[in-house]
Amino acid sequence: MKSKPTLDLSDLKAVAAAAEAEALKHNWAVTIAIVDDGGHLLWLQRLDGAPPVSAHIAPAKAHTAALGRRESRVYEEIINGGRYSFLSAPHLSGMLEGGVPILKDGQCLGAVGVSGVKSSEDAQIARAGIAAIGL
Repeated sequence: MKSKPTLDLSDLKAVAAAAEAEALKHNWAVTIAIVDDGGHLLWLQRLDGAPPVSAHIAPAKAHTAALGRRESRVYEEIINGGRYSFLSAPHLSGMLEGGVPILKDGQCLGAVGVSGVKSSEDAQIARAGIAAIGL
């Protein structure tokens, strides 16, 4: 039987705190979502002033990144490149930049999704969170 690392509560708290710190450093009001490797929501944090819709978009971005094992930006690029049929991909609704998988030794442990500012800034916040656990 193989074993693989998983996210625990202390990891979630560290990722969320670092992501929040990155957002606050820039005065960005966002929602931060963290999911497991199956895209199941483990953490949702909506900062003061974040748009209500961001509480739906951030988990969708994280879900997409976890299931696809790649940044959600990849799907946005595919669609923007003209492959519109990809919009019908099942179970992927967050096909916008801002979802970043949490990868360790080739294994996906989950993902972070952020929504509320420019997509590239959302991704910056997600990466800052992941860096807090050394990945």
